[in-house]
Amino acid sequence: MTPIARDELILLRHAPADHGGRLCGRTDVAACLPGEEVLAPLRARLAGAQVVTSPALRCQATAQALFPDRTIPQDPRLWEQDFGTDDGRAFCDLPDLGPLTTEELARHAAPEGESFLDMTARIDPALMAYAASVQAEGPMVLVAHAGTARAALGIAMGHPALALKFEIAPLSLVRLRCFAQGFSVIAVNEGGVT
Repeated sequence: MTPIARDELILLRHAPADHGGRLCGRTDVAACLPGEEVLAPLRARLAGAQVVTSPALRCQATAQALFPDRTIPQDPRLWEQDFGTDDGRAFCDLPDLGPLTTEELARHAAPEGESFLDMTARIDPALMAYAASVQAEGPMVLVAHAGTARAALGIAMGHPALALKFEIAPLSLVRLRCFAQGFSVIAVNEGGVT
């Protein structure tokens, strides 16, 4: 893996979630942390970066495993998409969204939930603030969710719906280079576990 550069904003998806076969956007579940053979190289690679985490337990546990000697701030804007009444439902009981176009899927919201476009709008100001911090103070890691990483990719590409085409593996990195006018994408799904 290439070294982390000073101008990088990194979105790290949490370790695999103990979801029990259920959709867990806002449902707070534990992380299934891998062993040191996986964590140690990632810890060493990210050691010099600033870090912020989603408040989700799975993100907090991942952040503490990788940055054990730090007090890590939490940002509620980094939460996963709110899947409303679908949250906590078994995967096999979820509605089939396959027939939707990418644009329709980005606009779709379950009852009492938010759409991917809503989530992207929620994350955008946070991403801009963290990009400014990167430019002033050096690289930063946001320990968050697959949806958060996709939203960041959509913002970087200037077309949020296209980001739904990406799969984001647990413990993988999405690496963005920060510029005054936006972002470029360095890598998607770097590392990760299954």
